[in-house]
This record gives sequence, structure tokens and C-alpha cells, in this order.
Amino acid sequence: MAAALAAAPLTAEPPVAPPAPVAEPVAPAPPQPVPQPAPVQPEDPNAIVVTGRGAPPGDPAAAVNEVSFEAVQAVDKAFVEPIAMGYAKAAPKPLRQGVHNALNNLSEPINFVNSLLQLKVGKAFRALGRFGINSTVGVAGLIDVAKRKPFKLPYERNGFANTLGFYGIGAGPYMYLPLIGPTSARDLVGRVLDLSLVPGVAGKPFSSPAYALGTGVARSLDDRVELDEFLRRLRGECTNPYAAERDYYLAVREAEIAALRKRPFDLASRLPACLAEGPKVRVGQAVPPPEPAPAAPAQEPSVTPQM
Repeated sequence: MAAALAAAPLTAEPPVAPPAPVAEPVAPAPPQPVPQPAPVQPEDPNAIVVTGRGAPPGDPAAAVNEVSFEAVQAVDKAFVEPIAMGYAKAAPKPLRQGVHNALNNLSEPINFVNSLLQLKVGKAFRALGRFGINSTVGVAGLIDVAKRKPFKLPYERNGFANTLGFYGIGAGPYMYLPLIGPTSARDLVGRVLDLSLVPGVAGKPFSSPAYALGTGVARSLDDRVELDEFLRRLRGECTNPYAAERDYYLAVREAEIAALRKRPFDLASRLPACLAEGPKVRVGQAVPPPEPAPAAPAQEPSVTPQM
């Protein structure tokens, strides 16, 4: 028995693995601060916002021009409009029409000279004929006899600005100036030449300050009365009156130059939508209306053959 026990192999128990070390608890990460939105600053109505957009083409001084436009509108509403409307109500229409005719008659020498410079001889002599007829029979131009039968000579505005454009000089930068309104570099030069022609050639009394002041005031009142409906439409229906008047002026002037050079120009497509219909501002000579599109040929009705 003892020998059997001695011969039997002893089975060793597997060693017991040591217990795993207990991991220490990991401390939670500290909370990250939540970024707070920047406080909203109230908008300042007087603040000037600078953007990356440049000035519109043809209007490099848009910021200055718009300030001038707003100043002129304020002065017009406060002073010029009441005076002009008072003049329109107080002066009888025949008297106002007589002043308008006389001012047109004083510009006939300018129309004559520039029509000659543009080699439009017929137009030049029509202006000369109007000046002679209205200055005599028309009582110093107060009555436009020349436009009636048997003469039938309508007034055709012209000037040195048109002559410059006729010979290919571009409009140049757009400007809005006090006492002048919308203009361009070319038109401003032409206006100075227009105002200098009669005083420089005829001398006194046309070169006197009293004549310049009197005709200037009369023309300003006459223009303001004629443009009243246009200005009301501009201020009441255009979201950006400055841009609308600028685009209107440049489009009409381009159309006038194109008409002088007998070149086609689609004026209707260039006018601001708010000014495309209704009263037209008197910029220069009349622009021929665009020709209507040709009517589409009528289609013959289809005939179904009878069976």
C-alpha cells in the first residue's frame, strides 16, 4: 500500500495568480469654457459702412455726388419748390409760356452755330429762321410764331455738348453739381461754351451780370415748373432716386448723341423701371421714339381634310 502510494505521481495544484492591481479612478477632465457670443451693438444710423464694392462705372465720385444730390433735394424742397410753384400759380399760363418762348429764342444762336459745326446745314438754317421770325413777328421771342403755319419750324435744341459727342468725345465721369444738377464732364464743358457764346459775340447787354442773373433765375424757375411732375415721380416711385436720375440722364444723353450720329440706340431698355413711363426730364434735344417691333406674321388656320 505504501509502495503503491509511493509509485503514484503527485498532482501539483496550479499556482494561484496574484490579484490584479486595482486601478485608481481617473479624475474627470475639467469642463471647457463655452464661448459667449459677442454682444450685438445697436446700429448707428449715422455710421458710414465701407464695403468692398467700387463706384458704378461712369460714376467714380458716386459718394460725393450722392451727398450733393441729397443736399440739392433738401434745398429744393425747402425753398426752390415753394417759390417755383408759387410762380406757377401766380403767373398766368400765357405769361409763363411767353417767358419759356423767350428763353428758347435766346438759345437759337447756340442751336445755329452747333448745327453748322455738326454739318447739319438744314437744321442750322431752321434755327436761324426761327430766331429771325420770333425776334420780330414774335415780339422778341415771346410768341413762338415760327412753329405755326405757314412756317412750321419746331424748336430743336442743340449745344456744344452735343457737338463734342457728335465728334466722338465720350461723356466722361458723371457729376451732380449744385445749380446745375445731373451732368458729365463733356456736358459741363459744353454748357460753359454755350453760356459764353452769346455774351462773347454780341457783347453788352448780354455780357452784363444783370443779364446773366436775370436769365439764370428765369430759366431756373421755368425748368423747375416743367420738371415738377418728373421730380415727384423720381422721389415717390424710385427706391434709389439718385441712381435712377443718374441712369436716366446718362441713357437719354447717349440716345441724343446716337440720334445725331444716326446710330440705333434702344433707349427703352436703358431707362430705370420707375422712370420708363410717365413724364420725361428735359435733357437736350428730342429723342426719336424707338421704332415698334415688326408684327409677327399671321398664321393660317389649319384645315382638317374632310373624310
